[in-house]
Amino acid sequence: MSAVPPFWFGALRLRHFGPRPLIEDGSQESDSTSLVNMKAGYRFTDRIAVELDVLNLLDSQDDDITYFYASRLAVEPAAGIEDERFHPVEPITARLYATWLF
Repeated sequence: MSAVPPFWFGALRLRHFGPRPLIEDGSQESDSTSLVNMKAGYRFTDRIAVELDVLNLLDSQDDDITYFYASRLAVEPAAGIEDERFHPVEPITARLYATWLF
């Protein structure tokens, strides 16, 4: 049995990716991406805790991931159109957790 005293805990995380080549010859690059996430919580006992996570704390409007490839809609040329495709980062989001170990 282990005892963990009541205490506050937290973390701040910066994730940064600089421009990255999207194709092998490096002629297409993604933009850089920066995200800040925060975590704070309180442990009441060794079995009970609460935690708040805030994702994308600064509400960044960057892209989480970017691709470059050809795609084709019915009205477009048969060869398709090469362009960047992306998935934006999630907007600022808060998550509250309560933990009870039994």
